[in-house]
This record gives sequence, C-alpha cells and structure tokens, in this order.
Amino acid sequence: MRTLDGKVVVITGAGSGIGRALALNAAGRGALLAISDVNEPGLAETVDLVKAAGAREVRADTLDVADRAAMASYAAAVAEQFGRVNVVVNNAGVALAGDFTDLAYDDIDWIIGINLTGVLNGTKEFLPHLIASGDGHLVNLSSLFGLVAMPGQSIYNATKYAVRGMTEAIRIEMLAAGHPVGVTAVHPGGIKTAIARNARVSSKEDQAKTAQLFDKKLARMTPEKAASIIVEQGILGGKARVLVGLDAHLLHQFGRVLGSRYQDVVARVSKRVMPEKAKIV
Repeated sequence: MRTLDGKVVVITGAGSGIGRALALNAAGRGALLAISDVNEPGLAETVDLVKAAGAREVRADTLDVADRAAMASYAAAVAEQFGRVNVVVNNAGVALAGDFTDLAYDDIDWIIGINLTGVLNGTKEFLPHLIASGDGHLVNLSSLFGLVAMPGQSIYNATKYAVRGMTEAIRIEMLAAGHPVGVTAVHPGGIKTAIARNARVSSKEDQAKTAQLFDKKLARMTPEKAASIIVEQGILGGKARVLVGLDAHLLHQFGRVLGSRYQDVVARVSKRVMPEKAKIV
C-alpha cells in the first residue's frame, strides 16, 4: 500500500491514545475513517478532532470489541457503507497488573476478552473484506510485552504473545495463498497514554503507584509519534513487525541475546523498581 488517500481505514480503540493518534494521522493522509471505542465521550472527542483535521468522511460507533455479534454487525455495516475496507487496525486494549496468584478470574476474563478475543473478532470479521479490496492491510497491536515477559503482567503478556503468534501466522497464510493483504504486528513500548491509569489491578497492588511508575518512568513516546511509526513502517512500509520506541528495541534485543536468562535478570531488577504492594485493611 503506497498511500492512505481514499482508503477506508478502520480503527478500534480510537477514543484516546494511540487509536486517536492513528485516526488523526490517517485523516491527514486523506483516508475515510471508521472509528470505534467503548468510551463514547472519548470517541466523540476524536470525531471532532479528525473533522477539524480535515477528515473526508468519518463513521463512529460505540463498540465493545469483545462482543462477537456486535463486531460481526459492525464489520458488515462498515463494508456496506463504504463499499470496501482497505485497512483494519485492531488497537483496542486494556491492562491488568498483579501477581498471577493474586488475580481474580473476572479480571482475567475481562482482559482476555478485549486484548485477545477483541483482536480475534476484528481480524476474523474484517479479513474477508481486506482480501476482497485487492489492496488491504491488517495491523494488530501486540506490545513490547508480546516479546518479553514481565512480573505482574502475566495475563497481559499472555494476550499480547497470543496476538503476536496469531498475527504472524495470518501473515504467512496471506502470503501462501497469494492474497493482496499486508499484515503487521505492532509492539509498542512505553507510550504516553492512559492505559495504566485505566488498568485493573489485583487487590494487593497499589493502583496509583502502578500508574505513576508507568506514567513517570516508562512512558516516553507520544501517541502521535507512535502512530506515525505504525503508519509509515507498518501500513505504508509493509513491515511484518514494527517495534515502537527505543525501549521496545532495547528490551527485544536484550531478550534475544540472553535467551531465557533474561528472566533471571528481570527478577532481580524488579525487586528494586516495582512499587510496594497495597496494604490490605
């Protein structure tokens, strides 16, 4: 894909963060937008912003990506309205912090529903439309934590590793079948979004301290810069894997060089940097 001008671009989780930045970036390149989010006020703000940025056409839907029937109806409606779908970015995602033994099943089901099932739903329902377009591209958001594991992120790791594996397999299938669809797995590092502030945590985690650690020490890149990298290297550049941020590149190489021994190093370092557990009264 050489340009987004006149292309129909679908973005989930567009109510804030990387999703909103992607919508603005695509709008500035002449794309026709179909954006969604479960957060209706945030989505409305994005609509106003992309219109102010000169978006040619915008469709906005309140959508729970974990709802398979809703995603199926949404994909059909988008294809019917625009007549085609060229790019799909399965961006919607959430976070869950806490040691595995402390996590509640409800929270585990919640994050799997959005981070994995949501990406699966979006991919499954839109992929036929991407193939039919004759010029399609699928982008699935994994994470730096889809490349290396971190303590307190076991289920987040699980979802992001799964998204990576699924996306890479789909890319191979598209190549083997000769379908005109590029496929990119994106692995952002620390991006200045509200994901940590909106995260769920176990009963033994201090939500405020966990969010503060991410916001002040880990989140280095703006969503706008991240979106630019995703569009230029992934959608227009055709890269199969896009790492976003210096931290993503460094930790990825760290894991590759040390192999499984990186886990021992992370375990030692985490004792010094992880926030204290919450005091249960």
